Amino acid sequence: MDRVPERDDKSRHRPTERRLRQLAPAVDAVGALLPVGLLCAMTQQPQPLLTAVLAGASWLAVGASKNRYSREEPAGDDTALAVLRDWLTMLGVLAVVCVVARVEVSLKICILALLPCLALGVARRRLVHRYLVAARRRAQALRRVLIVGEAGTVDVVLAELAHRTDHEYVVVGSCLVGEEATDSAVPVPARLASDGSAPEAALDGETVLRCAADLDADLVFVAPGRRLSAGRIRRLAWALHDGGRNLAILPGLIDVSQHRVRLAKAAGLTVMHIDPAARRGMPVLLKQVTDRLGALLLLALLSPVFALVAAAIRLSSAGPVFYWQIRVGQDLRPFRMWKFRTMVVTADRMRAALETSNEHDGAMFKIRRDPRVTPVGRLLRRFSLDELPQLFNVLTGPMSLVGPRPPLPEEVERYNGTELRRLSVKPGLTGLWQVSGRSDLSWDETVALDLSYVDNWSYVRDINVLVRTVRAVVDGRGAY
Repeated sequence: MDRVPERDDKSRHRPTERRLRQLAPAVDAVGALLPVGLLCAMTQQPQPLLTAVLAGASWLAVGASKNRYSREEPAGDDTALAVLRDWLTMLGVLAVVCVVARVEVSLKICILALLPCLALGVARRRLVHRYLVAARRRAQALRRVLIVGEAGTVDVVLAELAHRTDHEYVVVGSCLVGEEATDSAVPVPARLASDGSAPEAALDGETVLRCAADLDADLVFVAPGRRLSAGRIRRLAWALHDGGRNLAILPGLIDVSQHRVRLAKAAGLTVMHIDPAARRGMPVLLKQVTDRLGALLLLALLSPVFALVAAAIRLSSAGPVFYWQIRVGQDLRPFRMWKFRTMVVTADRMRAALETSNEHDGAMFKIRRDPRVTPVGRLLRRFSLDELPQLFNVLTGPMSLVGPRPPLPEEVERYNGTELRRLSVKPGLTGLWQVSGRSDLSWDETVALDLSYVDNWSYVRDINVLVRTVRAVVDGRGAY
């Protein structure tokens, strides 16, 4: 899909986002003012109007201090956590302000009245994010970007941006450093000198500014490389900022969550720390407790479903109700994984004859219309009911509620070093693979999702996946 907006129609891409940003403070203010004012008045608190005004002002002050209204707010897995932190900060600010202003108000009433403000803050971010994502897929609400860098680096950046359409960037041109050719079809209106010490390098800023103006680019991406030294980038930044253009540096990292990145200063250097993936500590302990308690609760609640499914399998085909396979878990440890039987009892012996019918690339074996699947089994797979016995695996420890899918030993034998990293965490009953399309995904897409989960795990992300799983099960896309 061509995402490049028309150059003479700016109303299609930026003003939409600006209007939403301008509306955000009003929504937040109303979300704090109304419930506080109403509840304080209903409970006969002194000065309800002043308390409501102070609550609204405190909420806006916290948002403004964290630049919530000056740029698009990310709406990823940590959205609720970020809003919660802001909300707790606002409570502290409001308490101090009320003491200074000598406003007497019940702390319990105030916290209760501000709970809708917390929910509204999360909902507003997610709704705005969904609206903008939908607009960007229609080539709207986009930022026109000019890339500066060496040909190979520019090609990598373009390939990564092309994988997704939910971001705000559309590349309209590139200023290549040196004479190497690029593999992309993006226009190259100018080139910068290969040698940063050459006299022509002094014109970098002028050249890039001219290209940005000609292409109507409102943002310049700079990809550092051997020929783009720190000093050269610094001079380019001066020129761009003096010329009224925004600048962003591409550090060369792929799929690293913001919560793992920390910036620090060392002498004159900007140091970017990448925190390791969480493997221990309180969040991991919380995940383990959630797994055990969640599995126990679900087994109790779903026991009637277990009975109905078992009866359907027993009455519809010969063979046992349950089926188990040896799967490979965390750190290459094998375990016995349980499922409801959805295939004929001779399914494993029939697989060798069906290898040529495999519709999945990579190490995974999948056939959309697998002849081994029984009619009842097809229905169970459609709604992922065949996976329910894996709750016992979660309860006993080899699996987690959320994680990569556990592979077969023969699949692991074909893994390369990158793919083996999927096994550095416990496999899951559900995961990014299941909520993103399941068997409809290619092997490379499956691995990319699993690696993203392994490297950027957080407890909030697990909760997000569990919520999305409900919708994925009902939708049934990729379930076969």
